[in-house]
Amino acid sequence: MLQLQVCSHPFDPVDPGSTADPTSHIAVAEGQRPAARSKTPARSSAASSTGVKVQITSRCNTAKASRMGKITAGPVVDILGDEMTRIIWDSIKEKLILPFLDIELHTYDLGIENRDKTNDQVTIDCAEAIKKYNVGIKCATITPDEKRVEEFNLKQMWKSPNGTIRNILGGTVFREAIICKNIPRLVTCWNKPIIIGRHAHADQYKATDFVVPGAGKLEMVFTPASGDTIRYTVNEYKGPGVALGMFNTDQSIKDFAHSSFKYALNAEYPLYLSTKNTILKRYDGRFKDIFQEIYDKEYKSQFEAKNIWYEHRLIDDMVAYAMKSEGGFVWACKNYDGDVQSDSVAQGYGSLGLMTSVLICPDGKTVESEAAHGTVTRHYRLYQKGQETSTNPIASIFAWTRGLLHRAKLDNNNELKKFAETLEKVCIETIESGFMTKDLAICIKGMNHVKREDYLETFEFMQKLADNLKAKVSA
Repeated sequence: MLQLQVCSHPFDPVDPGSTADPTSHIAVAEGQRPAARSKTPARSSAASSTGVKVQITSRCNTAKASRMGKITAGPVVDILGDEMTRIIWDSIKEKLILPFLDIELHTYDLGIENRDKTNDQVTIDCAEAIKKYNVGIKCATITPDEKRVEEFNLKQMWKSPNGTIRNILGGTVFREAIICKNIPRLVTCWNKPIIIGRHAHADQYKATDFVVPGAGKLEMVFTPASGDTIRYTVNEYKGPGVALGMFNTDQSIKDFAHSSFKYALNAEYPLYLSTKNTILKRYDGRFKDIFQEIYDKEYKSQFEAKNIWYEHRLIDDMVAYAMKSEGGFVWACKNYDGDVQSDSVAQGYGSLGLMTSVLICPDGKTVESEAAHGTVTRHYRLYQKGQETSTNPIASIFAWTRGLLHRAKLDNNNELKKFAETLEKVCIETIESGFMTKDLAICIKGMNHVKREDYLETFEFMQKLADNLKAKVSA
């Protein structure tokens, strides 16, 4: 039972999909804008302790869900995003999730306008909700730059919501390609998966950077809780420039190491850590030393028993090795390196639209899954004009399936596990049978040889997936 303070200003939540029974889920919506609704379920409005509005929609009981032929699923934090991916997100829920699941959704609106309206408090509240319910499923969101600040008339250039959530939750982001037999690989020797483990805390993503206005001295000062102040001179500026200060912590690096070793053991793949410790002798050297110490003390014998290994490599050497390898390893990367290399690896396997992204937290039970790409702004501009788009939803669908698989694991819910696995199979089988979006058709035929009959538009493809899923579930 949710105990919430009554809000004096109720509002309507986002429509979860007109084809689904509106009483078949709970939606707790943080500051959402109203959407058209054909039916009105029982609901009450409330406010969180931070003043962000909350909408509660009644959920049917297990017996009713069974009669409706739906699988009962535990709580999930549903995180709304921006632009074309948000449009697809609604379609995924309408066609692929809500018709099959009686699921408890706690929905947070992380669209750029709502983040600005709440001074980014909604992002913090969202992260705390993921901590509480252990599963977050996130749509792609805008990280504003100068142009976006002007476009949306934002109060300030808000930080990446992904970075904010990851800094609160900690953990490691693991990204793996979704392999379809008919999608050619740009790196033809990659016959096995390369799983990128991205340290999801701090470094550039929680850094302080600024423009240096003119000549002067840049210093780094550490004031300990006890003892003398430590001071370093970073640079003597003779004119304007830029500066950056970033950090990490031993505890976060240790959590990163444990997550990486455990993932590699479970996958039965060797693990590589890449840094540039020859240049950043103390900063990157700390990553190298902590990983080696933990491996020697806690994991070496387990790795050897499975005939796998751990090795540290310089980042440039590791990139060269990865390009000529056949795959089949876990690659632990620092935050920025993981951001870059995960996209590179995804494209090497065929498409950035075919990539899973899962944040695994240090507690071992909290997970946030998301699409590994952006908000597809170019397609959204076409959509706004009423023009046809062919946007790939697969990574967003797999965000849902990976989150649901973890929910199933936590609850020992075999029905939910089977459903999520079935949805993944339907996605891959649909593509392999020749039904796909334009980006994948281009991968197969090349930009200059793709015809309109080679691909489906966005919602044609979504409907094809829905039809195939319904047939598979009913079989």
